[in-house]
Amino acid sequence: MMNTLKVVALLAALTALFVGLGSWIGGPTGAAIAFLIALAMNFATYWFSDRMVISMTRARPVSPSEAPELYAMVDRLSRRAGIPTPSLYVVPDPSPNAFATGRDPKHAAVAVNEGLLRILDRPEVEGVIAHELAHIKHRDTLTMTVVATVVGAIVMIANIAQFAAIFGQSDEDSPNPLALLLMALVAPLAATILQLAISRAREYEADRLGAQIAGSPRGLANALLKLERSVEALPGSMPPQAAHLCIVSPLAGIGGMVASLFRTHPLTEDRVRRLMALEGGR
Repeated sequence: MMNTLKVVALLAALTALFVGLGSWIGGPTGAAIAFLIALAMNFATYWFSDRMVISMTRARPVSPSEAPELYAMVDRLSRRAGIPTPSLYVVPDPSPNAFATGRDPKHAAVAVNEGLLRILDRPEVEGVIAHELAHIKHRDTLTMTVVATVVGAIVMIANIAQFAAIFGQSDEDSPNPLALLLMALVAPLAATILQLAISRAREYEADRLGAQIAGSPRGLANALLKLERSVEALPGSMPPQAAHLCIVSPLAGIGGMVASLFRTHPLTEDRVRRLMALEGGR
């Protein structure tokens, strides 16, 4: 229920942002056009956001005959989690990572990068898959996927504002160029805050439930350490607005402004410490 309310709030905020920007730039006509665009985006975000994410990562579906061991692992862990077996995808990316998407457990997908399958052993892969299944069971995937779409829209609004500030008309009815430039600077910060608010707490909870599904926290803990080290050496290709979907930040190896702006995950050492505390309490 809480995740449903979050999704409704996010889509309402997206509509308000577009209508406000349309009204500011184009008056009543601009607001009406922006409202229609927002409605179309809301529809697409709810029904097709998972496909958008799969498409942007170039993930390909995997059948049981292509990857029997991996598919059997996902099926077994899904039964243990008490959810339908999600669709399985492999991302042609050498950077090791994984994510889950889908509007509900009946329409969910788990995607793993090729790089992950190369560097993790079986218990570690199980830990990662269990973590992603925990997101599906908690219905985090719709919220997190909608956030990716909303953040992308906010960044697009920032680009529109920057373009309007530089190339807009100079008549009295036009928006103040300085105000537009301020929007262009503030919007990405707002997008980051939105990602942080949604992602970090959910990662801790998915780690906890994922450890239960896998039967032990050690595989996931070891996987997180390996993944962070590997991603630092080989950052992934996931767009920044969707970085919060991944089990570890795909931008960990990118320095400077981008890394600090889109840091969406808790510190790996904190996650590992919490996981190993679970093992100590068994």
